[in-house]
Amino acid sequence: MHHANHYYGHSHVLARYCGLDDTDPPRLHGYLQHGWNIGDGLAPDHEYVPGIPSFLWSERTRRRAWSLGRRQLYVVGAPFAYLLAMEPLPPAAPREGTIYYPFHGWEGQHVVGDHDGLIAEIRRTEPGPVTVCLYWQEYRTPRLRQRYQQAGFRVICHGYRGGWWHNLDPGFLHRQLAEQRRHARVASNRLCSAVLYGILAGCEPAVYGDPMRLAGERSAFGGQRRIEREWAALHGTRVDPEVARAVAVDELGADRLLPPAELRRLLRWPMPVGVAA
Repeated sequence: MHHANHYYGHSHVLARYCGLDDTDPPRLHGYLQHGWNIGDGLAPDHEYVPGIPSFLWSERTRRRAWSLGRRQLYVVGAPFAYLLAMEPLPPAAPREGTIYYPFHGWEGQHVVGDHDGLIAEIRRTEPGPVTVCLYWQEYRTPRLRQRYQQAGFRVICHGYRGGWWHNLDPGFLHRQLAEQRRHARVASNRLCSAVLYGILAGCEPAVYGDPMRLAGERSAFGGQRRIEREWAALHGTRVDPEVARAVAVDELGADRLLPPAELRRLLRWPMPVGVAA
């Protein structure tokens, strides 16, 4: 099993949906897309074995991957969409304020940008209380975390994504969903998975502020300029919620979720104990 299949507890969510033990997901035969991107759905820094299936979130991503020469591609939908299907929204759940996700780095690259300028823009834009959700790398940087706290924002982290089968966090998406459902708005300085998740979870979206950049960032598949051009309708401090939801459903494959039996067959997972073949 490729270690990235465990990122953010994705394999755990799918195992639960399939009626299997979500504390110890079976081996997933293939590569599971672990984040929204504008290429073939797979991380460019990973090595992939030819002939192994790829399980992608959306038909748009499948078509892009096919055009790039990849084969054995299957559209299964995003794990977050499966979690939503299993966790219906409680009636009359109150929502307040905005959850903002600053663009983050990763273990191999750090973010370069003006956090103070972004803080000022958030304060000018958001009318209610603001929760800033930092990636674990930025959250564990005291000086950066404290800049957002000193601005009067509640600062949280959904958890660690896991890596190389260590520090796995099966509760990551559960915490993310719970936080988004307590907020009226979701925003970021770049269109990203978290914004699309928030739209699907019922938040009003916004994408604004200095998009920042990764140290040594390369603009693969058209980069940030292409995102701003192709998904222009999702950028700005106020976005049409109906348009946003249609985009999120399409990009996350929320209308392409598979029945448990079909998903188990694709992933080569066993039948649940006690279920007749």
